[in-house]
Amino acid sequence: MPKILTLPGLIDVHTHLREPGATQKEDFESGTKAAIAGGYTAILDMPNNPIPTISEEALKQKIKLATGRIYSDLGFHFGATPANYPVFEKIKDKVFGLKVYMNYTTGDLLMEDMNALEEVFSKWPKGKVIMVHAEGETLKKAVNLAKKYHQRLHVCHISLKKEIEAVKQAKKEGLDISCEVSCHHLFLNSDDVKRLGPFGCMRPPLSSKEDQQALWDNLDYIDMIASDHAPHTRQEKETPGKIVNGVPGLETSLPILLTAVAEGKLTIDRLIQLTNKNPRRIFKIPEQADTEIEVDLNEQYTINHKQLFTKCKWTPFEGMEVQGKVKKVVLRGKTVFDQGRVIGPYGQVIFPEMV
Repeated sequence: MPKILTLPGLIDVHTHLREPGATQKEDFESGTKAAIAGGYTAILDMPNNPIPTISEEALKQKIKLATGRIYSDLGFHFGATPANYPVFEKIKDKVFGLKVYMNYTTGDLLMEDMNALEEVFSKWPKGKVIMVHAEGETLKKAVNLAKKYHQRLHVCHISLKKEIEAVKQAKKEGLDISCEVSCHHLFLNSDDVKRLGPFGCMRPPLSSKEDQQALWDNLDYIDMIASDHAPHTRQEKETPGKIVNGVPGLETSLPILLTAVAEGKLTIDRLIQLTNKNPRRIFKIPEQADTEIEVDLNEQYTINHKQLFTKCKWTPFEGMEVQGKVKKVVLRGKTVFDQGRVIGPYGQVIFPEMV
């Protein structure tokens, strides 16, 4: 028998919709359709496109491109470079966070020079979140910079035991710090790499079983679950000698998490905290009136790429048996997903709440 549960619309603060510059992988339309199908009614897009969001003009272009075409609500983050801090004040009310790439990943926004990092951390407006891609030992550098300049720090895609331990310690010391974990790091580990091949390549890479277990053991210290939805085409993934990092996740995250609920690993209340309340509070995401999703907690099925709305049409969770399915999504009183169909577009470009 179906067991229908109503949840608030999910929020994902970490997605890569690839527009502009790489729309063969994803675009605002396909990415927000995938979001709605996955139960996400508000998502935030990262800046590391081939045409990166590192100037006021690039941000305006993204807003223009998205307006009138999106199915979920969509907001944007800004990318840090060694030289773009003069525009911080101009764009601060239009973006949810500043992304600083302190380790190698997709795109050309890597920042390792300490003088440049000091400039960025000192100049970003106080009270606005600085998000870091900071793996392993690099995380200590980010924490020290946040302490020095009294900045709010958000650590993206925690994957290692030593990273969650560093976040725990910083929280105990009173730093305004939050962190996220992605489903691929919660539900996959380095043992899956051989099976997945190029479809298991991501940054940070899949970690050991010990690291994976540490994430579960310290879930109370993790503030949110973010998909890090980072699609690439099958052809790009399968090109010999070419490594492209990233996996899609908007449509698989909730079913996998609901399966964890069914298995007793997670409670519904904690799921709501991790996917709605904490992201909204930390990133000052506007409330969505008359917005909810309906899920059938009892429906069991196999994840199949043929049902996905993402352009890339693959998932590292292909063939996984899950329990819990999105049946209906309502956004501001309008039904935007029903019986497997995405309806719209009714999404809006969003900006941070003013405080």
